[in-house]
Amino acid sequence: MAIQIVMDRSGDSRHFFDANDARELAEAEQRFRKLTKVGFTAAVRTGPGQVSQTQSFDPTAEETVFFPRLVGG
Repeated sequence: MAIQIVMDRSGDSRHFFDANDARELAEAEQRFRKLTKVGFTAAVRTGPGQVSQTQSFDPTAEETVFFPRLVGG
C-alpha cells in the first residue's frame, strides 16, 4: 500500500492507495498533478533518511510527500 502525505498549515493528510487498483492509482495520479500544479513540491523517499524531489508521478513510489510553497512576509 502506497501513501501520499500532504503537508499544510494544520499538519498533514494521508492518502493511501493500492498501485494495483486502476481506480485508486488514477486518483493518486490526479492528486499528484493537482497539488504540483498549484505549487506544492513533491518528494519521494529513495532510501533510509533520503528523499528526492520529483516532477512526475511515480506509481512505484511507496511514499510521496507534498510540501506547500513557502511564503515570506
